[in-house]
Amino acid sequence: MSRQIAKALFLSTALAFAGASTTALVPTTAIAQETPMVGGAPMYASKNIIENAVNSADHTTLVAAVKAAGLVETLSGEGPFTVFAPTNAAFEKLPAGTVETLLKPENKDQLTKILTCHVVAANAMSDAIMGMIADDNGEHPVQTVGGCVFTAKMDGDNIVIVDGQGNEATVTIPDVEQSNGVIHVIDTVLLPAADEGMKSENAMDESSTGDGKMMNDTAMADEDTVMVGGAPMYPSKTIVENAVNSKDHTTLVAAVKAAGLVETLSGEGPFTVFAPTNAAFEKLPAGTVETLLKPENKDQLTKILTAHVVAGDLSADELRRLARKHGGRYNFNAVSGDALTAVVKGRSLYIFDEAGGAGKVTISDVNQSNGVIHVVDDVLLPK
Repeated sequence: MSRQIAKALFLSTALAFAGASTTALVPTTAIAQETPMVGGAPMYASKNIIENAVNSADHTTLVAAVKAAGLVETLSGEGPFTVFAPTNAAFEKLPAGTVETLLKPENKDQLTKILTCHVVAANAMSDAIMGMIADDNGEHPVQTVGGCVFTAKMDGDNIVIVDGQGNEATVTIPDVEQSNGVIHVIDTVLLPAADEGMKSENAMDESSTGDGKMMNDTAMADEDTVMVGGAPMYPSKTIVENAVNSKDHTTLVAAVKAAGLVETLSGEGPFTVFAPTNAAFEKLPAGTVETLLKPENKDQLTKILTAHVVAGDLSADELRRLARKHGGRYNFNAVSGDALTAVVKGRSLYIFDEAGGAGKVTISDVNQSNGVIHVVDDVLLPK
């Protein structure tokens, strides 16, 4: 099954429940086991995140915020998503007037940033999170769809998420299963770091004032660029706008178009993209690329492409630092939900996929307006 990147976001295991020993009691017992109560309402595993959240009396502020940010359709989608869901009481901890200000239409971008920093593009149950915390010596980085990188740790038996401003949110109700992921109820709103503010509209629109094209051309001439595939990669352009100019990435661009991901990868992000070259695609068995580009194989193609995309802006130095911090291997998830591993060998950085393949980063830190590209010499494949 394909897991598409969400538009503004762009983060599966199932929980088994034991049945009752008496046949007559099976229906009642099964319902009780499979429907935890949140905010006075049963949360049905057969319903999606939005369908359940609207029934919780403790999450009316969160639901109002999701609606104001236009994220209802996204969080009703296939996912899977892990949502750290702050209660009404959590929002009430914010300074007076903060919620009311965020709900105003002119602050939609800031609200969306905050909300998507509560979402991970994977189905992360509490046991898995605790395991990752233990594996990472007590602190595990949590990469969110909104581009924030938070820290998960333990406080006794409770999972705690530390946000970008040092605030700590405790998971008060874990593992509320949904049809498209899982919700963990938390007691504090998670905030981006102070320096992760949204780009101002003025900054985004500067190139369109006056003689927009002339100003844009002048600005680009002054940019520090990296050459990829014989073309300069401009930090002021999006991932797609740059990629189409690289003669080493014509196959990748064709695949992105065939999968219908142009709009997504032209979006705000930020995204980290591990971009395989044409030569990388040529390593695949003969006929593979041609087969994947057929319309009937769009889901499979999307699955492979989104296994090359990570939510957030991860530089090569940051990946090396994280790998060294975790004993030489740093495990993280692609937007598709598939596992990737960064490994440092000598001076080289490698990205391992779930299938055991490894792509060497041949050109790193190609900055884009909506993230960063690292060129790799192998196609990363899901298991």
